[in-house]
Amino acid sequence: MVFSSLIFLFFFFALNLAVYFTVPKRFRNQVLLAFSLVFYAWGGPKYLLLLVGETLISWWCALFISKAETKSRKKLGIVIECVALLGLLAYFKYTRFIFGNIAAIFNAPEIIPEIFLPIGISFYTFQLISYVCDVYRGQVQAQPTFWKLLLYSSLFYQCIAGPIVRYSTVADDIDHRKVTSLDVYAGMRRFCIGLAKKAVLANSCAAVADTLLPMGTEGLFLQNTAGCWLGMLFFMLQIYLDFSAYSDMAIGMGRMVGFRFLENFNYPYQCTSIQDFWRRWHISLSSFFRDYVYIPLGGSRCSKLKYVRNMTVVWFLTGLWHGASWNYICWGLFFLVFLLLEKFVIGGFLKQHRIVGHVYALVVVYFGWVLFKFENFAELGWVLSCMFGMAGTGLSGLEVQTLFLQNIFLLAFCLVACTDVGKRLHARLGNLAKGNPAMMRLYGITEALTPVFCLLLSVIALAGASYNPFIYFQF
Repeated sequence: MVFSSLIFLFFFFALNLAVYFTVPKRFRNQVLLAFSLVFYAWGGPKYLLLLVGETLISWWCALFISKAETKSRKKLGIVIECVALLGLLAYFKYTRFIFGNIAAIFNAPEIIPEIFLPIGISFYTFQLISYVCDVYRGQVQAQPTFWKLLLYSSLFYQCIAGPIVRYSTVADDIDHRKVTSLDVYAGMRRFCIGLAKKAVLANSCAAVADTLLPMGTEGLFLQNTAGCWLGMLFFMLQIYLDFSAYSDMAIGMGRMVGFRFLENFNYPYQCTSIQDFWRRWHISLSSFFRDYVYIPLGGSRCSKLKYVRNMTVVWFLTGLWHGASWNYICWGLFFLVFLLLEKFVIGGFLKQHRIVGHVYALVVVYFGWVLFKFENFAELGWVLSCMFGMAGTGLSGLEVQTLFLQNIFLLAFCLVACTDVGKRLHARLGNLAKGNPAMMRLYGITEALTPVFCLLLSVIALAGASYNPFIYFQF
């Protein structure tokens, strides 16, 4: 079950809210836990035991650390936590990748076990590790009640797609959260905007990208140069709109019931450098690697050689976290190269020439997404050669031109949606409404209609599967 499905919207989530706000406050955490476990079991009941088991290990390790009287015993607790949880993550996510590479290196038959990846394992594994690490550092108190820690790790708002929520962010909210009518409205508005971003914009971009770049088919190798560039542009828009939409929905759902998750995306395509991009993109993941890998390794307070080592470890792991394939590792190391270049060579220039920095960053990110999209290196190499006119399929064609004209309004709207224009207009309208009764009425109407309009568009799009409302506005 995913957030952008009709069964989630009109059955699961609607029922969750109805039950949650009906029962007495003292039972609301239990309601959230029950719905979260059902949500997780929906995608694979057998892996519910894995989630509960990892949480049990983390619960025990945190209590063990909190009661340990010596530093060595505290370290033992954190070692058990990391070995157990990272070992399980490695088994489920990377066994096939490891076996496949061993078979390729030694030219051996591929005997690869059939292992299915449990949904959300990367997210809740990192959340639980961060919790135990924070207990070890004395930054949070160990949670004495197991089911409350299970609520933290399994909360369906952010269990499968992030953001990676620190326990310190929600520790107080678990027992003492307060919800106002403004919280419910703001959460609903944020959720509906995220839903529309996913169902209408991201899915439409995905349909165009898949049409132009049909991976795993012979059609990919028939595409021309313009088609490759346009297809990757739509993929670039899709991946931001998709990822940020799920964060919007998670933040919105949490706000409705009193959880205040931190922002996970801050308009990354407005960046002026690659360093700036990673301050804005998947913020919870970047901060996780910063706080639990980069800084413990020594951060930047070390020699240049060790700094490069620390950065290499972080960006190797960042790539590997996204998927068990070499293209993701190359994607992480690709960004490493430009981050080191900015650190030691061009950082000062980019700060003085922000427009140049913006163009440079977008070009780097664009080609980074090419690496990210294609796991098959033969397809990757062909697409890159085609983008520079070396594939022999021509520069453009009627099909690509027609597809571009059919989706020009979608493209324009998505480009605007990737910026903070809407946010600034909303804030501007709010400021104007403060001293003007007419503007206040207009502001009230737009505020009331925004979630309704977004929900209506989303339902139409989801009901129509590949429905694209922008297709009717074409030349």
